Formats: sequence, structure tokens, C-alpha cells
Amino acid sequence: MRTVKIGLEDLKSAARDLRAGDAAILSGIVYTARDAAHKRLFTLLDENKELPFDIKGSVIYYAGPTLAAPGRVIGSCGPTTSSRMDAFTPRLLDMGLAGVIGKGARDAKTRRSFLDNSAVYFAAIGGAGALYSEKITSCEVIAFDDLGCESVKKLTVKDMPVYCAYDIYGGSIYE
Repeated sequence: MRTVKIGLEDLKSAARDLRAGDAAILSGIVYTARDAAHKRLFTLLDENKELPFDIKGSVIYYAGPTLAAPGRVIGSCGPTTSSRMDAFTPRLLDMGLAGVIGKGARDAKTRRSFLDNSAVYFAAIGGAGALYSEKITSCEVIAFDDLGCESVKKLTVKDMPVYCAYDIYGGSIYE
């Protein structure tokens, strides 16, 4: 297993060097979105309205961070089960989403969409929310504030440890 440092500003380029099973250390911007936020994003898309962030080249982290303690940027910020977003992911990948971070295997259609779009799926470690919160240097709610922890947040991460679960060549840690 290799360890690869990745700047998320150009994940599409960096993805060429990733292989399933590689440890990846991510730095850059990610957006949080879980089930409720995805439903709202799709309502905006279906109504031909603009999304709250540019999907092209972006990375979505399937997380619903808890409130920050005094003096902290964010509370616990661990991954949620990715398969709950399988109904949404192919369309977002087709729109240029570069990657996602979550946990667990994806269905066949979603996996195929990662491959077709040369996008990367990173696996974060369940139960490591406290560790991940230490890797987040800024947090800003950018959409759906009424959803609380499931609002869309723009996070800046520095040296966030994950694993490449699906690479752009069809490799998978789940097979």
C-alpha cells in the first residue's frame, strides 16, 4: 500500500496516480451533503436552479458534523453510509463531480458511474469523527441551514487520511 498526498483543487489530475487501496492524505475544499441535502440539491436541479456550489471538480463528503465545542472549528465529523446516496451520485458524477468521501460499498450502477466519469471514491474510517474534526481548518454553512447537521457545509481539510476505495481504472477495495 502506498500513501499519496493529494491537493483537492485538481483531483481529476491527481486521480491518475491513485490505485484502489492507496492511503490518501487529502488537503483542500470538500462539501458535506447527506440524504436530506442531496434531496434538496436534486430539487434545485430539477427546477433548473443553480446549486450552492460548483459541482464540477468538487468533492462531496457524506457527513453530518456535530456542533463545534467552544474554541473548535467543528464537532465530530465522521462519514455516513454512502450507499444511501447511490440514487443521487451518478447524476452528480455526470455533471463533473470529481469524487466523494464516505464509507461502504456502492451499488453496481454507481460504481459504473465512477468508472465512466473517471471519478474517485474515498473511504473514510467509521468511528473516526473526532480525528477527522482535527483535520478541518474551516467550516462554513453554505446552504440549507435549516437542516442543522445535514446542511451543506464548505470545509477546508488539511491532511485528512482516507483510502482510495474505487480508482479511475475500475479497481476496488471491496472486491
